[in-house]
Amino acid sequence: MDSEQFGEAGRQMIDYVISYLENIRDRRVFPTVKPGFMRDLIPADAPEKPETWDAVFADIERVIMPGITHWHSPRFNAFFPTANSYPAILGDILSDAIGCIGFTWAASPSCTELEVVMMDWLGKMLKLPEEFLACSGGQGGGVIQGTASEATVVALLAAKSRRIRKIKEEHPEITNMDILSKLMCYASDQSHSGVERAAMLGSLNIRLIKSDKNFAMDAKILEETIRKDKADGLFPFYVVATLGTTPCCAFDDLTEIGPVCKREGVWMHVDAAYAGSAFVCPEFQHYMKGIELADSFNFNPHKWMLVNFDCSAMWIKNSAELVEAFNVDPLYLRHDKQGLVPDYRHWQIPLGRRFRALKLWFVLRLYGVEGVRAHIRLQVKQAKEFEDLMAKDERFEIAVPVRMGLVCLRLKGPNELSEKLLRRINDSGKIYVTPSKLRETFVIRFCVCASRTNSEDILYSWNVIKEYADEILAESTTNQDKK
Repeated sequence: MDSEQFGEAGRQMIDYVISYLENIRDRRVFPTVKPGFMRDLIPADAPEKPETWDAVFADIERVIMPGITHWHSPRFNAFFPTANSYPAILGDILSDAIGCIGFTWAASPSCTELEVVMMDWLGKMLKLPEEFLACSGGQGGGVIQGTASEATVVALLAAKSRRIRKIKEEHPEITNMDILSKLMCYASDQSHSGVERAAMLGSLNIRLIKSDKNFAMDAKILEETIRKDKADGLFPFYVVATLGTTPCCAFDDLTEIGPVCKREGVWMHVDAAYAGSAFVCPEFQHYMKGIELADSFNFNPHKWMLVNFDCSAMWIKNSAELVEAFNVDPLYLRHDKQGLVPDYRHWQIPLGRRFRALKLWFVLRLYGVEGVRAHIRLQVKQAKEFEDLMAKDERFEIAVPVRMGLVCLRLKGPNELSEKLLRRINDSGKIYVTPSKLRETFVIRFCVCASRTNSEDILYSWNVIKEYADEILAESTTNQDKK
């Protein structure tokens, strides 16, 4: 493909993307394909001779689209959002064209320096304490990770490195093997599965702390557990607090957890993967109270801030803790500007990294902070619209207070009714929702996800849910009558 052919194909693809996104409501949100479907659609071996672009383009609809779950459909109400916007797509196009691998400043200075500035922009938008910002002149700074799960692992490994150094200073006779077997991590029983996975990847022990009636981590139980572990000769070193949990968007209280971590000398990492974007709105910043007590903080602009995946923003108070944990410095990666700017290879697990700050820059400039706030406020309002519709139907109940863009609902009665309702909804392909369990109560998670969602879409989704609730409750009544 030469430049002229690329130009023609690129224009065709851009037109296709516009048509796909603008007409996405016409597509069934959840596919009907079965595992292995694609083997019947494409050859078993790669072509020996090049094919034409027209042949490849034709196969997008024939081969790819039948198996796509349309995450950006306004009828997709599952999981949490994955962001999407034209400015972000343009940023990724430029990033792909430049094609740099920004592991050091010298590898592509603009890649590093734009990221430093963008992370300061974001941090100021959230009103993070100055200690987290590179522009403060201290040890703090931000870095773009791939996902919140990556950020959790990175913070865990930095905390582990710090704790081991301290233990060795105090007890030089203890071997690394003995230390590793006694290191302890902690998180709420409502925390994301990525936290447990981080401990697993680090070959470390983790305790899940019981949550309170609001599904937030119980700080008293956390403190009691840490002190008991210390008395038993273990080494507590890492706590993950969550702002906006996946099951029901609950918020841990940093003003209670932070002081426990400070007293016990434990690293506190704050995971705000979904809800963190909302903190650009002043009315939601109270959820961050106590953030100054954290050692590291993370949220995903690629969830709710119109920045396409992947773009997970992480800040750390003392970047030296990361460098100490990840520093491997072969001669071929050194350059004469080391120490003057970050070399982000020391701030992450992989060596290579894409120019992800470009799409963040494009989005923030083309939407502005006001535009980002308007987007988030609209989706919060739409979740309340859905809640209001459901509140008029006495057959349903709201399992927890509605927070952000998430509504947790269920049919009154045994769990089986709501389980059947969820299956019926998703089998229809009209909308897509996901389940959760709060203690022993089964709930259906309805999240406002797509950037193109409007009030008509909210009403459509509610009518689909109500339609299948009518069917299930009618069947239940008939079965009871037969008994």
